Amino acid sequence: MFELDQLIDKLRKLEALHAGAASDGERAAAAGAMDRIRQKLNTAQKIDPPVEFTFSLNNLWSRQLFCALLRRYGLEPYRYPRQRRTTVMARVPQTFVNETLWPEFVAIDKLLQNFLSDVTQRIIGEHVNSDTTDAEVRPGGPPLGITAREQTAAQ
Repeated sequence: MFELDQLIDKLRKLEALHAGAASDGERAAAAGAMDRIRQKLNTAQKIDPPVEFTFSLNNLWSRQLFCALLRRYGLEPYRYPRQRRTTVMARVPQTFVNETLWPEFVAIDKLLQNFLSDVTQRIIGEHVNSDTTDAEVRPGGPPLGITAREQTAAQ
């Protein structure tokens, strides 16, 4: 659980950093970070009207994080019928996306991906098999476009 506490602490510091905290004390406290970011959003909406953005996020965890960030700032993620689950739409001021939302998402997503990868590697290595390397690439094999099952049936 110590690693999880460290991750949460890093997330708080990142939030404070993206909120534009002016001093180290503010960054450490990170108490009003969300309010500062919402204030940035409100200011951006007055200067730069919201436009519809299309985000494509193939990773389930990244998509959940991105939708949570949008909701945190009072923005509603959506998609249209027949759009893939990987698509997230939102009406957001472009300056807010470029200066706050996307940089914050990228930083938090990187932290979470590293954390999830480390935990997964450790669990597999300790409880399934210590060899977690990828499958070896062998020369030969079936021609491209033919599955191993099709090759066996042809013989």
